[in-house]
Amino acid sequence: MDHIKNPFSPGAGSPPPELVGRDHILEKSKVLLGRVLQRRSEKSLLLVGLRGVGKTVLLNEVERITREAGYHTITLEAHEDKSLAALLTPHLRRLLFELDRMEGLSGKVRRGLGVLKSFIGGIKVKVAEIEFGLDIEPERGTADSGDLEVDLANLFIAVAEAAQDRGTAVALLIDEIQYLSEKELSALIMAMHKMQQRQLPLVLLGAGLPILTRLAGESKSYAERLFEFPVIGPLSSADATKALQDPVMRDSVKFSADAIKEIIRLTQGYPYFIQEWGYQSWNHAERSPISLADVQEATAVVTKRLDANFFRVRFDRLTPREKEYLRAMAHLGADTQRTGDIAEVLGVKVNSLGPTRANLINKGMIYSPTYGDVAFTVPLFDEFMRRAMPKFVAHK
Repeated sequence: MDHIKNPFSPGAGSPPPELVGRDHILEKSKVLLGRVLQRRSEKSLLLVGLRGVGKTVLLNEVERITREAGYHTITLEAHEDKSLAALLTPHLRRLLFELDRMEGLSGKVRRGLGVLKSFIGGIKVKVAEIEFGLDIEPERGTADSGDLEVDLANLFIAVAEAAQDRGTAVALLIDEIQYLSEKELSALIMAMHKMQQRQLPLVLLGAGLPILTRLAGESKSYAERLFEFPVIGPLSSADATKALQDPVMRDSVKFSADAIKEIIRLTQGYPYFIQEWGYQSWNHAERSPISLADVQEATAVVTKRLDANFFRVRFDRLTPREKEYLRAMAHLGADTQRTGDIAEVLGVKVNSLGPTRANLINKGMIYSPTYGDVAFTVPLFDEFMRRAMPKFVAHK
């Protein structure tokens, strides 16, 4: 087996050799983009799912589709250490200058630059290496109030009107959107509300953890009327089989039926893990077909790699108390757990766990699917916790 020809590509956001089981999401994206270009209302898309389901890969594919449809794109990854305004501003500047370079004069584009300059002054955001020409004056009284909910909406209106004036549209793609602050998410939802009300050509395509649905609903009650929240889950057995078999068949290689069954069992259908097991199984095999024995030999290597990288990078961010909380969850099992049961395992009162639970949610380690319940955001993390903390003793 030639390791150079190994078709599998485990990695954060790395495109798989075969994108399967997501056709319905791609079709929704195409409908959204097509309708907005025709000035028809359509809900923007916020993809939700656990780690390892391929949200980033899917968002990257959607970006490719938006470019093919003639959109100008802005792609961001939200994180805790940088404000939405600081993330957006350089991209909006680039976009407006791109529009300005198109043929013909456009007062709308120049106004958009003026509004952006006002926005920067209003929120007092420091954006490195941004210089506006001296001939561009701020649009006084627009997007400069210092209130993000008001100013972001006015800024989006100016940008969308500039795009419309140029006969084009804008797609804003934001990954890890759950890391936006409550105020930022609220401002973003309000801005998109204005886009839909005025039928302006600016769409939002985002991705985040399952908590995003609740955060959006709590921020603005009308969020469900602005967005669809497609749930991106693990692949079905048929799609997982296709994700494994189709790439290797291009090199006249195949997996045995037992090998595929074992990989699906180990990975539970999560695309990232399928790539890891596929990659190592190919490298361990001497010839086709890749056998059950090859998969079993590869499993030790995969587990070690996941523990050292995919899981460990998250584990090392945790405090001792947070680790104990997650270990108690793992003791109870991989499924959704009641907060009261976790408290019982730890031998403490339920209300004493509130801060720890909140911190773990903020760090993206767990989410609350229903009131009083919590679940891991990272598939197979319960197994890792049992390996990482084997001496855990429940206080029952």
